[in-house]
Amino acid sequence: MSNAEIQHTTNMSKVIFSSRDLAARWAVSEKTLERWRMLRTGPDYIKLGGLVRYRLEDISQYETRFMRRRTSAEVA
Repeated sequence: MSNAEIQHTTNMSKVIFSSRDLAARWAVSEKTLERWRMLRTGPDYIKLGGLVRYRLEDISQYETRFMRRRTSAEVA
């Protein structure tokens, strides 16, 4: 494998997450992610040959949708 191929593989591993990776990132179970897929409430995903993968851009977009600012009670 060439250096370019190794670099490409390394970069891809940073932008594609398995269900296990995403579950660890969000501290939820893989079953929760499975349920969200069934309910169509979780982030967009890719299914390749039976394997579920999440793109970092879809994860970030989903996280941004649920980002909240401080409440007025928290403002000093």
